[in-house]
Amino acid sequence: MGVKRSLQSAGLSLGLLANILVVLAASTDFWSRFSEGHSGLWRVCRKHNCTNSSCETMLAVTAACVVLAAGSGLVASVLGIRVLQASLNGNLIPPRGRNACLGFFLSALLLLAGMVGYTAREAWKVDSFFSWFYFTAWLALPFSILAGFCFLFADMILQSTDAISGFPVCL
Repeated sequence: MGVKRSLQSAGLSLGLLANILVVLAASTDFWSRFSEGHSGLWRVCRKHNCTNSSCETMLAVTAACVVLAAGSGLVASVLGIRVLQASLNGNLIPPRGRNACLGFFLSALLLLAGMVGYTAREAWKVDSFFSWFYFTAWLALPFSILAGFCFLFADMILQSTDAISGFPVCL
């Protein structure tokens, strides 16, 4: 397995891990804890009584960014699978990983925007502190960025070998 395929495999693995973490974080209620209970993007639980979150702009923007980040990461993963599969089949003109790279970077940017918004919303509350899945969402951010860089570097290697193969050989 060459460097290009190793980078593509690593990028796909990191991207899938980032997607799992984002979906897991978005689906839970443990983003912040306070004296009476805990809350997430969708619900607030107080003393074993859970209700839907109030319609706050910053919370809605955070939820939208996290959901869009998960969607972008899913699309990038599908593109990454396509690139890796074409590379393994030995296609003469394999698809470039540029689109997968951009998808993972977009996912990271959306996740960063959502997390900064949630942090700004919750940081000023006195009796509240961040919980498990808040940090899980933050952990998905570097994985998504690294996945994008893996596909970017693999694409750069592919372009450089294509450029070198066009030079005439002098004997």
